[in-house]
Amino acid sequence: MKTLFLQAPSYDGFDGGAGSRYQAKREVRSFWYPTWLAQPAALVPGSRVLDAPTDGLSVDATLDIAQHYDLVVIHTSTPSFPSDALFAEDLKKRKPSLVIGMVGARVAVDPHNSLTASEAIDFVCREEFDFTCQEVAAGKPFVQILGLSYRAADGSIEHNAARPILENMDELPFVAPVYKRDLKIDNYFIGYLKHPYVSIYTGRGCRSKCTFCLWPQTVGGHRYRTRSVENVLAEVKWIRDNMPEVKEIMFDDDTFTDFKPRVEEIARGLGKLGVTWSCNAKANVPYSTLKIMKENGLRLLLVGYESGDDQILLNIKKGLRTDIARRFSDDCRKLGIKIHGTFILGLPGETQQTIQKTIDYAKEINPHTIQVSLAAPYPGTRLYDQAVENGWLEENKVINLVSKEGVQLAAIGYPHLSREEIYHQLENFYKRFYFRPSKIWEIVREMLTSWDTMKRRLREGVEFFRFLRAHEA
Repeated sequence: MKTLFLQAPSYDGFDGGAGSRYQAKREVRSFWYPTWLAQPAALVPGSRVLDAPTDGLSVDATLDIAQHYDLVVIHTSTPSFPSDALFAEDLKKRKPSLVIGMVGARVAVDPHNSLTASEAIDFVCREEFDFTCQEVAAGKPFVQILGLSYRAADGSIEHNAARPILENMDELPFVAPVYKRDLKIDNYFIGYLKHPYVSIYTGRGCRSKCTFCLWPQTVGGHRYRTRSVENVLAEVKWIRDNMPEVKEIMFDDDTFTDFKPRVEEIARGLGKLGVTWSCNAKANVPYSTLKIMKENGLRLLLVGYESGDDQILLNIKKGLRTDIARRFSDDCRKLGIKIHGTFILGLPGETQQTIQKTIDYAKEINPHTIQVSLAAPYPGTRLYDQAVENGWLEENKVINLVSKEGVQLAAIGYPHLSREEIYHQLENFYKRFYFRPSKIWEIVREMLTSWDTMKRRLREGVEFFRFLRAHEA
């Protein structure tokens, strides 16, 4: 079937392609690559990936494009599912013969209710869905496709047996050629990465057991399955040779640094290729490994610190202590490795005192940039189960993760700490971290390095101040 893999129109600036913690509109307009759509697209000849939010396409403009296909696979998320279902209904009205399916953690954990939510949705994929999508596009009968839940001819909802987890990650084709073919690279922009950048995965799954983290608990699993070093370096070489405009490669594995010898081997290969790169890391990488990474092109690490309170880190099963994270941060500073640090407010055990402790902790370790999220109880996570069991969700388990504009809301509240208090501490966190003379001077000094950096930081500054004003309101 002629197949379209689609990120449907949504809230203005909404990044539904983001991973485990941040399917929302960001403080500074940013977009991650829709890698989870590009991967199955690479398996389906003649298919296309369309990222409507990033391209700024309206609903009507996207409908005009989508109606020319036989099969449309929509990536959805908990916040965007209602609007994605409405889009599917509009699309069916235009072309009733169209087959429409959905992928993503939202439908993977609740396939039955996802299908009953709208008759326009013909199927949803559970587990890892790359080869499931390939078989649907090839016209294989639904009843024979593992990992598929679908609406049968008589209207009943059927759930096939689970698809086994993918063991040989080298079976997956490169996604970079799909990026180059279908996406407008300049539209993908992350404030802490060089522009333009490309992000790819070198493996799936995460050995950490963080209770809030979405993809490992719903799709990827807790076993880190990796592509071979040779396979990863071959894709990086393809990017270097075929996408010369790319200034940085981001390895977006949940925790790229889990297997230290593999990371060191990849780093040495990247050094020989002469590329600049960044990755997700846990704040426990030893100095010796960091040194090898830095000497071979590493520029920045994206690190989930989450909280400055050790009891909260224990509550969420982070597998990390603040003293270890402090030493790691000092090592990165000595080596000249930049850090984008991420924090979460409102996790189990949070109080006004622990919030202040986390803000002070962030100022002390002083990442180059930060992102502050609000605890989001995505269905399928242990955090969601805890929130339901303890009555931390309002309105009888209804989850409102984002506002009607797509801005993240505080979905969890406690008897001693209200949702409103947690929500407004977010802007306080940002102000206290960034509005320090030392941090302001650090940013100004960076702006003075080039005119491009100056323009970029000024634009981001305007967007950030608009976000703070809107958030306070």
